[in-house]
Amino acid sequence: MRRHKARDSVANLVYKRVSTDQQSTDRQDLVLAEAGIEDPVVFEEDAGTSSRLHPLQRPKFGELLTYARPGDTVHISEMFRLVRGTGHILDVLDVLHRDRLALRIHDGAFSGMDLTARHPRTGELLSTVKFMVQTLAAAGELQRDLQRELTYDGLRAAEAKGNKGGRRPALAGEAIADVRTAYLEGQSIAALAREHSVSRGAVRTAVADLLPEHAADEVAPAPELLVTLDMPGKIADFLRAAELDDAERAALDEGQAVRRGQGYTLRITAVPALHRQLLDRCQLLDAASAIPAQRKARREYANRINAVAAATGP
Repeated sequence: MRRHKARDSVANLVYKRVSTDQQSTDRQDLVLAEAGIEDPVVFEEDAGTSSRLHPLQRPKFGELLTYARPGDTVHISEMFRLVRGTGHILDVLDVLHRDRLALRIHDGAFSGMDLTARHPRTGELLSTVKFMVQTLAAAGELQRDLQRELTYDGLRAAEAKGNKGGRRPALAGEAIADVRTAYLEGQSIAALAREHSVSRGAVRTAVADLLPEHAADEVAPAPELLVTLDMPGKIADFLRAAELDDAERAALDEGQAVRRGQGYTLRITAVPALHRQLLDRCQLLDAASAIPAQRKARREYANRINAVAAATGP
């Protein structure tokens, strides 16, 4: 990537990211505005850029590092906007040290800490700083894991009482009636999605029985049941950088990471058809040019999908 022209003064580089297109940067904007950053140069990832993707592989953070010059300061609202686990944090700190960049975190457990402090003779990250980074990052991961467990337990309790868990529908009440009327009058699904600020899938759900492909048979085929499969981490990392549709992207974003030694698997709950779609998306990993570990990971995922197909039958 071509580097920018030389600058006469140091810069304040602001990095922002949200995990899904249903989220906003409002909270980050507030924290950064209260910090009073002078002449910020903002780098904001496209909505939906996953936190599980290594920061050094994210497009906008890569642009930030290309733009940066020694002496510049990188500003983030909180550490987990940039990194997820201890390995990511240490990798980023090494790069910032290499490029002689400062890091300022304005909220959360890491705020006010100098995470770039090095030993004056060895140049190594100070052992006390490394310990603090690893401890606080592990505490953050524990908090998120506990939150997932509490959410799961809450959903099970709600189901036991006859309540249906999950997200609220993107369209409800009068909005559904308006969408259905507009669709019957000839308005396209894409136009309706833009007008109501929802995904095309939400519109298709609202007008499902009006679609041309909707079967008129009295006996409709039974819907596929949800199955939970572990997707190898190498497959998940490949897919996050691929072009996916809304349902596929949502399945990845809502998957639960499970540690496996030095790596991880992504536990995804979806219908078998969606698992097969995701498997098809990474067909390139079967090519001879692919890394052997990636080919092996794809075979493992394919075997799990085929085992479900064999168990459920035609």
